[in-house]
Amino acid sequence: MTDCTTPSGYDPSAAHPPLSGGVVPHLSLGDASAAVEFYKRAFAAEELQRLPAEDGRRLMHCHIRINGGSVMLADAFPEYGYPLQAPAGYTLHLQVDDIEAWWARAVEAGATVVMPLENMFWGDRYGRLTDPFGVEWSLGMPIR
Repeated sequence: MTDCTTPSGYDPSAAHPPLSGGVVPHLSLGDASAAVEFYKRAFAAEELQRLPAEDGRRLMHCHIRINGGSVMLADAFPEYGYPLQAPAGYTLHLQVDDIEAWWARAVEAGATVVMPLENMFWGDRYGRLTDPFGVEWSLGMPIR
């Protein structure tokens, strides 16, 4: 790779899928390709765009959609000033329509329960999970 912004074969004029959601998280992970596959299994993610790095091992960029919202992912590139850091200080929240099904699918895919599903005082059924890459997720659904 000659620099961090222009991998060979990249066509800046190619159509890019539009972003959805007001705030779009961008995750820098140790194995972004494996994370994309996990998010497909755990959260029914749809892969919209993938840009591999020239080394053939890492992802320069990937755009997925989970539950209607965009998430961006990339591998860490310490040689370009983007070292791998443990995720900390945030939780990605999914407000879903069938929390039991979403929860079961995520746990079956390999998410670790941090806080089991409970009916909360604010009116949601809610719980928290950590994915195999250290990212914390919360799921919520109004109690019916």
